[in-house]
Amino acid sequence: MLDGRIALVTGGSRGVGKGVAQELRAQGATVYMTGRTFERDAADDGCIPVVCDHGDDRQVEALFDQMLKEHGRIDVLVNSVWGGYERMMENGVFTWGLPFWQQPLWRWDAMFTAGVRAHYVAASYAARSMVARRQGLIVNISFWSAQKHIANVPYGVSKAATDKLTADMAHELRAYDVAVVSLYPGLVRTEKVMAAAAFLDLSNSESPRFIGRAVAALAVDPQVMSRSGSLVVAAAYAQEAGFTDIDGAQPRPITLSQI
Repeated sequence: MLDGRIALVTGGSRGVGKGVAQELRAQGATVYMTGRTFERDAADDGCIPVVCDHGDDRQVEALFDQMLKEHGRIDVLVNSVWGGYERMMENGVFTWGLPFWQQPLWRWDAMFTAGVRAHYVAASYAARSMVARRQGLIVNISFWSAQKHIANVPYGVSKAATDKLTADMAHELRAYDVAVVSLYPGLVRTEKVMAAAAFLDLSNSESPRFIGRAVAALAVDPQVMSRSGSLVVAAAYAQEAGFTDIDGAQPRPITLSQI
């Protein structure tokens, strides 16, 4: 399905990014994935792991130099790197849901540096190749916290910024037939989610590779430019595009009122 495509998944060492990278590779793409660290078996699924700290622009530039040297282009960029879920406990206190005046200030920087800014920098490098070839897809992983208050202020502001990033990039790239979308997962069975599985209702959850199937479908969607600049809910798009999760399940789309 994606034979011959060159893809990059940032934040691909775990979580949603890892599942996306695995699924794109399973569908035939050559997939580079970044992470600050990787498990020893990181390359076992055929992806190409590249150690990269997206807070260091020089490392990001070197990553794209490597990809262009080895393949001459990039077809799909998935911005999944995200530093916002780290250190939810601080000094024995669960700070994730605290009001903004009690939030640790580093959380804002984590969500923007290893989130919004990292997406911007990676997209700026990818767009140069895509514009030159007048084709490409950029997917920014976002979430419903852009639309309503969920957990804390920095979370909502950073995801809203991601969606605005998507909209404005799409505006500037439209003339070059490069699509940009914000992709909204539901409850994804990542490593951190499964560690808390005893406390969660997973009956309508999604595998990380389900999000990869959404990206793969967008990459071959002949109408993808009509979606450029918008948010795409993975489960709703699955029903429209006709794909299921890897276990055959059809996750129900979550609405804003259900969050």
